[in-house]
Amino acid sequence: MASLLFVAHGAAGAEPPRAALLAAGCKTLAERVHALPGSGPVFLGSYEPAPGGAALAGALTQAAFVYDNALASIALIACHRPGDARRIADAILQASRQDRHYRDARVRNAYRAGALPPGPAPLPGWWDTPSKRWFEDAYQAGTATGNVAWAALSLLAVYEATRERRYLDGAAALMGWVDPGRLDATAPAGYVGGEFGHEPQPLRQGWKSTEHNVDAYAVFRWLAARTGDARWHAVAGRARRFVSAMWEPGDGRFLIGTRDDGHTPNTGPSALDASLWPLLAMPDAPADWRRSLAWVERAHRIDGGYGFNAHPDGVWTEGTAQAALALQAAGRSDDARPLWALLMSQRAPSGLLFATPEPSIRTGLSIGPTSKTDDFRYFHLPHLSATAWAVLAAAGWNPFRPGGCLAAGYPGDAAPACGA
Repeated sequence: MASLLFVAHGAAGAEPPRAALLAAGCKTLAERVHALPGSGPVFLGSYEPAPGGAALAGALTQAAFVYDNALASIALIACHRPGDARRIADAILQASRQDRHYRDARVRNAYRAGALPPGPAPLPGWWDTPSKRWFEDAYQAGTATGNVAWAALSLLAVYEATRERRYLDGAAALMGWVDPGRLDATAPAGYVGGEFGHEPQPLRQGWKSTEHNVDAYAVFRWLAARTGDARWHAVAGRARRFVSAMWEPGDGRFLIGTRDDGHTPNTGPSALDASLWPLLAMPDAPADWRRSLAWVERAHRIDGGYGFNAHPDGVWTEGTAQAALALQAAGRSDDARPLWALLMSQRAPSGLLFATPEPSIRTGLSIGPTSKTDDFRYFHLPHLSATAWAVLAAAGWNPFRPGGCLAAGYPGDAAPACGA
């Protein structure tokens, strides 16, 4: 299996740590799907307790984050396991089509892990014994633009593998929630963060994220190629222009996005994914964007890997896998080679990779508008998306493009004929 994947992506004879990482990751993801009963739609739990550690916090106990599951589905396609990927994609379709309140094809940020019952996909939650109340997390009940786009990327990946039209149609329906509803024409025009909190009146998040607009661009471009609908081409251009506006040539990096007004650049934090994903999603981007890799080396490198933010306090496992993939896309596979052993070292006994080897790492970001501090952190917990990103990196599979197209020498060169 592993050797077939490497041959398919031009990496035959891959070094043993990379091959072992791929084989182990594919096995773990498939086992997670097979552990759930039946053959129908499933959402996989995002976290599990660390070996010998405390129980998960209530908000994480049942949580299956859509972003994590979308990545797992795409990784299973890279593993040549479309049947397993389809079960997650079918859960995304069901959640989009049947919600307990909304009728606009959105997905929530998280659902309850497990095999889905018929009807609206249940949300995660927990029982608080002291107050004798059932709680749901406000972020999980909300909808982030980037998460909707990742759900659509998952459906498109499964569509490419199966050619079943319902996945293509489902991706288009999801992106119909993004555009025009999340479009803000305030300069620089682009797509805002989404909605936070519970129905019927969630809070609008007016900031614009570089990462979210990269995600949206990738889906819009893919839809344009597969449907022939000029609308998708036009809206892809909008998202791309926003990303271009976030390029900071002085530092050679991408800004994280705007502040809440949707206009003022947020020049403070630096996010690893915002620095790397444009290189993967936009193969025909300006050659100057390659300098973001040098920024990542200067600002995000730590302990042989990469951290979430500038001057990080620890390795971020999934971000390190993202860097390994971006380095391959830039034709620098030799620079990615030391990362395989580091990623493999984060494998928990269950097979999932730890989100970080540290007790916790900061991101410098807040979970939502009601947060009083920068409370968005990663913890030393086995994590689904860390595992999925490691699989994608080891497989040399680009989740932003049809067929996982990962062409060396990008961006800045003429795009090859390998998909949208």
